[in-house]
Amino acid sequence: MNRLRNKIALVTGGSRGIGEAIVLRLAEEGADVAINYTSERSEALANAVKQQVIAVGRRAIVVRGDVGMKADVEAMFEKVEQELGAVDILVNNAGVAPFEPFMSVTEETWDRTMNTNLKSIFLCSQRAARGMIERRRGKIVNVLSTASLVVTSPVIPHYQSSKAGAYMLTKGMAIELGQFNINVNAVGPSTVDTDMCTDFLGAPGMREREEQANPMKRIGTARQIGDAVVFLASEEAMQINGHLLMVDGGLSVKAAQPEDHMER
Repeated sequence: MNRLRNKIALVTGGSRGIGEAIVLRLAEEGADVAINYTSERSEALANAVKQQVIAVGRRAIVVRGDVGMKADVEAMFEKVEQELGAVDILVNNAGVAPFEPFMSVTEETWDRTMNTNLKSIFLCSQRAARGMIERRRGKIVNVLSTASLVVTSPVIPHYQSSKAGAYMLTKGMAIELGQFNINVNAVGPSTVDTDMCTDFLGAPGMREREEQANPMKRIGTARQIGDAVVFLASEEAMQINGHLLMVDGGLSVKAAQPEDHMER
């Protein structure tokens, strides 16, 4: 506990799922947290997360903004700085994953995916890094995916492209910002049991297939991702930079093969 005492954190897409779990873990470790959300339908969820943060004795605000738009990002950071203080920890968590095969992907879907999953990391990190460079300290943690490394599905080529790009951006930022005592790292979840995956996991037999495909024979939880983010945001990870910490049960290192090959 208190590994992040009195730090100021901003979590994009923090109103539900993995984002909510990250917000709560940061607060449990002593951070005050700004919770970003995008749409009106997420406002109530964001405020509910805010109340959970307050319940553990930390400060929290909610801040609406499209993190794929520079003007919204600038306004978001100004509000956080005015109400909480300078951002010590930025968690780029906002993401979308519309399932569409390559030949069906529209320009609109491509642009929305890239803006949310990749451009938002560029915009938010660049804005956060200004202050971090001046203070000579800071932590940036990007929430990526097993899709940053391997093709996880034949129907999300746009998503995989955005996450692979985000991985390279993570490494590039780490090299440039490391000299200013700023750590830039990422976590890579596989399928996580959140509302974002409700329909996917609810398809007949899908949960069982996902569990059996994973070396740990289980699906990850949002809290496990939050635990990894806390570690990378803490002093314990001071010498870790440009790293993608996979939180996927070993899925990304397992070659696709029939289960009987494993048994033999």
